[in-house]
Amino acid sequence: MKVLFNADDFGLTKGINDGIIKSHIDGVVDSTTLMMNGLAVEHAVLAAKKTPSLKVGIHLVLTWGKPLSTEVPDLINKDGFFKYRNTYAQSEAPNVDQVELEWKTQIEAFLNTGLELHHIDSHHHIHSWEPLKDVVVKLANEFQVPVRKVDTLSVHKDILLTNELYLDFYGPGVSKDIFERLKESKSDSIEVMCHPGYVDNDLHTVSSYCNLREKELEVLCSLQRPEWAKKE
Repeated sequence: MKVLFNADDFGLTKGINDGIIKSHIDGVVDSTTLMMNGLAVEHAVLAAKKTPSLKVGIHLVLTWGKPLSTEVPDLINKDGFFKYRNTYAQSEAPNVDQVELEWKTQIEAFLNTGLELHHIDSHHHIHSWEPLKDVVVKLANEFQVPVRKVDTLSVHKDILLTNELYLDFYGPGVSKDIFERLKESKSDSIEVMCHPGYVDNDLHTVSSYCNLREKELEVLCSLQRPEWAKKE
């Protein structure tokens, strides 16, 4: 079985960046995904370039911070921040053309860093929102990279990063028996979403998931990958 540990939120804060790098060098994390509107993007890019064994994808954003494009008025509130939150599924469908423009802007900003784009996923899994399915497929094909598996993309097996996404390594589900749990899967490839990081002052201002990031970091650095859990 191929097992990919991916650390979300790279670039959000320096503490998160440092935690992700450590979880790769000293732990089992294989890849990460970069938020191009985070508070510490430049720091993340420099760290990634110093750690070329860490694969880096993009964490597309529509529910936090400000857009990179200046031409997406339907996606923002009066203060210029994205108007969507993690409750987006209860909202009216977005302006799909503007979402495509913004996400292409984010991807192009990523490519301009000189990093190689490994895959696409999104903050709060918003790429799983049904109205955005066609946009996600289009971007995956245009930039020739796979996408994190979500239910709305299940029929598009040719663009999926893995056949299964494991979401329970989070909060109370963070534990050292993760490989025992993964072994129960019938898939030949599985991605484990994780959120390691160090808690810094910025993190408290941008995320409700704080102290448990350090627990994730500790656990990820304590694990030994069994022979059956192949790397990508």
